Amino acid sequence: MTDSTRKYRLRPGGPWQTLLPGVYLTVTGTATTDQREMAALLHAGPAGVITGHAALRRHRITAASPEIVDVLVPAKVRSGSSSFVRICHTRRMPEVVCVEGEIRFVATPRAVADAARELGSFREVRAVVASAVQRRHCTVSMLARELEHGPSRGSRLLRAVLAEVADGIRSVAEGDFRTLLKRGRVPMPMFNAQLHDDTGLVAIVDAWWPRAGVAAEVDSREWHLSPQSWERTMRRHADLTARGILVLHFTPGQIKKEPGTVLATVTTALTAGPSRTPLPIRAIPS
Repeated sequence: MTDSTRKYRLRPGGPWQTLLPGVYLTVTGTATTDQREMAALLHAGPAGVITGHAALRRHRITAASPEIVDVLVPAKVRSGSSSFVRICHTRRMPEVVCVEGEIRFVATPRAVADAARELGSFREVRAVVASAVQRRHCTVSMLARELEHGPSRGSRLLRAVLAEVADGIRSVAEGDFRTLLKRGRVPMPMFNAQLHDDTGLVAIVDAWWPRAGVAAEVDSREWHLSPQSWERTMRRHADLTARGILVLHFTPGQIKKEPGTVLATVTTALTAGPSRTPLPIRAIPS
């Protein structure tokens, strides 16, 4: 194709448009997310691999299309950032990559770690980690290995979240509950503890204070409970109560909007608990 033909097709109102230097979209209108990511890889060169938030979207961990597409390239490659593409030079290119059509992107642990370095809040990082682990895209140990081998710069929030996960936190709502308890100086419970009696496993509760015989459940699916789910919840509550366990239920909305009430309820239950006869319940940490 001659320069004149290319320029003619890229003329104002013409059928083509420039997305990035040397990268052209051969249709009019707004570029789709897939087209932007393909353009980012073409701009980065043949060694480029998408990472960060764009890779999380590819893994179906997040749904939003990021404004910036992060692309890993070897340290010696001279490609530079441009427009919506951020070139990330690294000496640790992934040995294995995922492929969807023509799009190359990193595996989940690397995507989570790279995205976490760009997030500005503990809660945002917690949400990404919880989503990746709960959907079984990766394990906590895989994230820990990625954190160990990756750069320390910008990893503070991810380190804090993984430390929280080690305490048994499994979801964003449970993490908010833990943060509230720490802020209110309430004794820390065992999170996601397995409760056993002489018959075997009784239940796994979100939070457990063994000395007081108090369990707390964070009902994080408060707006999505079917009648069958609600009946299961009620049977479970009745089963725990029959064994002498005091069960407290909180919704994510209560934890955010009524923190004082939640703390007062927990404190009252923990104060009354030790006066009761110790329960024959054995707890195993998460």
